[in-house]
Amino acid sequence: MLLKNYDPFYPAFVKGEGRTLTDSKGNTYLDFASGVAVSGLGHSDPELVRALSQQAKNIWHVSNFFHIEAQEECAEQLLAASPFAQAVFFCNSGAEANEAMLKLARRTHYSEGQPQRYRTVTFHNAFHGRTLALIAAAGKAEHLEGFGPPMDGFDCVPLDDDRALLDAIDEETAAVLIEPIQGDGGIHVVPPERLRFLRQVCDEKGLLLLFDEIQCGCARTGRLWAHEWAGVKPDLLSSAKGLGNGIPVGAVLAAPRCKNAFAPGCHGSTYGGNTLAMQVVKATLKRLTDPSFLDGVVARSALLLRHLEALQRRHSRLIAEVRGMGFMLGLALARGSAQQFVLQALHEGLVVVPCSGNVVRLLPPLTITEQEIEQGLERLEKICVAISQ
Repeated sequence: MLLKNYDPFYPAFVKGEGRTLTDSKGNTYLDFASGVAVSGLGHSDPELVRALSQQAKNIWHVSNFFHIEAQEECAEQLLAASPFAQAVFFCNSGAEANEAMLKLARRTHYSEGQPQRYRTVTFHNAFHGRTLALIAAAGKAEHLEGFGPPMDGFDCVPLDDDRALLDAIDEETAAVLIEPIQGDGGIHVVPPERLRFLRQVCDEKGLLLLFDEIQCGCARTGRLWAHEWAGVKPDLLSSAKGLGNGIPVGAVLAAPRCKNAFAPGCHGSTYGGNTLAMQVVKATLKRLTDPSFLDGVVARSALLLRHLEALQRRHSRLIAEVRGMGFMLGLALARGSAQQFVLQALHEGLVVVPCSGNVVRLLPPLTITEQEIEQGLERLEKICVAISQ
């Protein structure tokens, strides 16, 4: 028997192809969730299947005690598309990437002769993972309940409160951590001017600016990284989810100030950057960094957003607001529940997922076609009508 930390929706999916999922009874569904922003290139993509299959015939795992050439090749791809960064660390997941990023921030100040700087300023409504450190970072009561006193080292403030931010910074502060688009917190886009202000504050006070792009990165907004739209460069960035299109992988990208802070033995990952994951990452990044691919994401996501805004106007008693950008969108419900909406969507053959604030997340594969967008909108219309009756 499984532990009861999940309460999964049914059906059980047994096959995926492109943007279509098939359940164990043979029913098909249009995927508007991508495994929570993971399967950006859809399901069973031929190029990714080929990359994984070829590597599986050779070698799966050797550990990081030995040189792994594919890690360097993936790092070169990431750095070529991320001008702010000069070094990469690979791990297995988003939570591991955020843990590594926080450790690297502390270690950077340690290497600069300021070991007292260990605290990180975070923001209300954030989500950074489920480890003890990361639930303390986000500070959500529902995630902290039953897990003892929150781990020290984090100061959580309102996103738009300048005074609270500045008051939280002292001689022990090392970094500021933010999601350019809050995902689990309800699909809230941080205004570009806010990200620029945080960069200014960090520069003035000698702090590191950390971007959690685990959900909003990997081309989900039409650029490889969501922060690019604001013209702001972080000191550290965490990535996962869409980086491996379903293969567990995470990464931390480090700017010059941080790139030499880790020394051999001070951090590691048994499975991180193994040969299977790296071959899939290489094939995924080749597509996600293609300018024509990114232009397509921008155009098709704008089409989806326009139709969703029209849907909201027709069903304003049900949908209070459409939020987000790119293919990271949310329907904030005025009544009913996100869970009810998800269940009705499954009944109509559409897969969506809930998040905080009674919001339904729409995270389709980045490869979704205009025809499939139209199909999804037809089903969303039926869902709204059914719930409103």
